[in-house]
Amino acid sequence: MMISYLVPVVLLVMLIAASIRILPEYKRGVVFFLGRFQAVKGPGLIIVIPGIQKMEVVDLRVITMDVPEQDVISQDNVTVKVNAVIYFRVVDPEKAIIQVEHFVNATSQLAQTTLRSVLGKHDLDEMLSERDKLNDDIQEIIDASAEGWGIKVANVEIKHVDLDESMIRAIARQAEAERERRAKVIHAEGELQASKKLVEAANVMSENSAALQLRYLQTMSDMSNKNASTIVVPLPIDLMEAFRDMRAGKVGKPSPKASDNDA
Repeated sequence: MMISYLVPVVLLVMLIAASIRILPEYKRGVVFFLGRFQAVKGPGLIIVIPGIQKMEVVDLRVITMDVPEQDVISQDNVTVKVNAVIYFRVVDPEKAIIQVEHFVNATSQLAQTTLRSVLGKHDLDEMLSERDKLNDDIQEIIDASAEGWGIKVANVEIKHVDLDESMIRAIARQAEAERERRAKVIHAEGELQASKKLVEAANVMSENSAALQLRYLQTMSDMSNKNASTIVVPLPIDLMEAFRDMRAGKVGKPSPKASDNDA
């Protein structure tokens, strides 16, 4: 007699135990009633009738997914290998379950194709120098495509751009040539500024002859402070001209003997 009552009680307890579901704060349950969507429930205690209702659990936390390494041909016909990481989360559990079969796999495939298509429209220099802009472009495209699946893409980051050895050497030579070009330009600009300052100094000294003499004495003082065995003494041009005039006057003046003979 007791067994006849015990069996229904055990079955009822097992049914209740199978019907009770507890979802944490970061999960939601998409409930179907006889195969049709009923509601999104959770978090907390949820009753699901076995055989009549079915619940698919969706995690709402941010998912970090590595995008596998992709072979990309840039716009300037350079082959590189690029990998990235994508951060996304489910914002609409209903769409994530109903609109797509496996939203994680679908997002991964979408990220791979978008990475190849976006990077293929840019040159290698842009891949290396404008990475933030490329990240924003990739994120915008993936986010717009995955919006219909209830997915929100939080961020996309290109982790590494792998080049072959020949391309690395070519980039190194290009960088070296660029540095030499900048050095020559800076040197030329320095020479131009120095020449302008020299012209200004010459104009100032030409207005006052004492300034040139003071500069001459300063140069002599600087040379005397150095331990050198040879000292070069500059002579003013005016002094040399005076010596030349004196010599010319001496040569041009007739000698007394020559005058007596003429007489």
